[in-house]
Amino acid sequence: MSESTNFKNNVTRLLESKKVAFQVRLYDYDAGVHSAVDVAQAVGLPTAQVFKTLVALADQPGKKPMLVVIPGPATLDLKALAKAVGVKKAKMASHEQAEALTDLQTGGISPLALINKGFDIYLEQSATQFETIAVSAGQRGAQVQLAPKDLIKLTRARLISL
Repeated sequence: MSESTNFKNNVTRLLESKKVAFQVRLYDYDAGVHSAVDVAQAVGLPTAQVFKTLVALADQPGKKPMLVVIPGPATLDLKALAKAVGVKKAKMASHEQAEALTDLQTGGISPLALINKGFDIYLEQSATQFETIAVSAGQRGAQVQLAPKDLIKLTRARLISL
């Protein structure tokens, strides 16, 4: 894990422009650090504090695709998600669908990189128990650590219990 003050991309520029306190944590994605649990270990944070962004789809026509931000070790309960967002059914986007919808590679999908890009964004409420959480910085190998309240404010994420 390395912390970088020199790392810059659209997400870090957004955070700087909004005067949001954050820390970049880099890791070697190409060394096989892919799961959120592996990422947590690589960046030196508890697994429950590293959140992954999943792309989910509702079964209703006209419903926006969803970004669901949940703790790394958790599995998304699609029934609970559907109930929380008021749809009959929700399903995970395939790897290909997720990349096509977000224009980001899996492992680098970030709610901060997709503000105003047509997604409904949901954050698992357990995030609020931490002073900071880490989410993808919008590319593989980079996480940004920031306060959950700042993530919610910037992305207009709705807190839900999954």
